[in-house]
Amino acid sequence: MIVGCAVLTIMIKAFGPVLLGGRDLPPWFTRVIVLMAPTLLCALVVTSVLAEGRSWSVGAHTVGVGVAAVLLWRRHSLVLAVVVAMAVTAGIRAV
Repeated sequence: MIVGCAVLTIMIKAFGPVLLGGRDLPPWFTRVIVLMAPTLLCALVVTSVLAEGRSWSVGAHTVGVGVAAVLLWRRHSLVLAVVVAMAVTAGIRAV
């Protein structure tokens, strides 16, 4: 199974360069590729924050991430957002 997954991964990664050769990508395709990494990161964060096992849940960690998101949205520093999120999460869990 592991060898099969490894071979499939190598084939998928080789698929693009083999098909494209040295050609340039169309501008619309480049815009889509640029948006894939932030979208994937957002999906991973949302799943990590809102999922617990096989069910959706909202807990102290969700509130902490929400507070950090608001601080970052208001253009505060990343370090401050992380520290405040940790304090809020710990405070809610302590209560």
